[in-house]
Amino acid sequence: MKKMLPWLITILLSITLIAVVGVVVYKTMFADDSAKTAENEPVKVEVLSAEKRVEVTSKLTEFRRNLKEPKDMVIISFAFQLDDKKTKASFDQLLEIEIKPIISRTLADMTAEDLNGSQGEDNLEAKLLNLINPILPKGKLVKVEITDFMIAKI
Repeated sequence: MKKMLPWLITILLSITLIAVVGVVVYKTMFADDSAKTAENEPVKVEVLSAEKRVEVTSKLTEFRRNLKEPKDMVIISFAFQLDDKKTKASFDQLLEIEIKPIISRTLADMTAEDLNGSQGEDNLEAKLLNLINPILPKGKLVKVEITDFMIAKI
């Protein structure tokens, strides 16, 4: 019996390990697909009246920054649509101390070619949306729009 005890313990541990691995594999392979699709669904923007949109939109006009290439400069204006008035108020307080530095760092890593065309502008808007949302204390940034845009050689 003493010689069989280590073998029994080894067999029981092996069976337990195989069962645990099987459960983990089963859960990852056959996970609920509704959870996966919820993550990949696009954000639905609520259609607002013009008055309501103006109330929840903050503007940043004529922001100037050199791009990654020192001879290129961008002059750009943004409109930031937030989810409610309270979020807009906190956004406006953070505009100078946190939002502008985020925009500045983002533009500093981009070249004129990165910003060319609607695809480049869309990429910049999406990047800013993803970088600014986590720093807002309450609410969320719904949409970033480029309202004015110019790239100049220095």
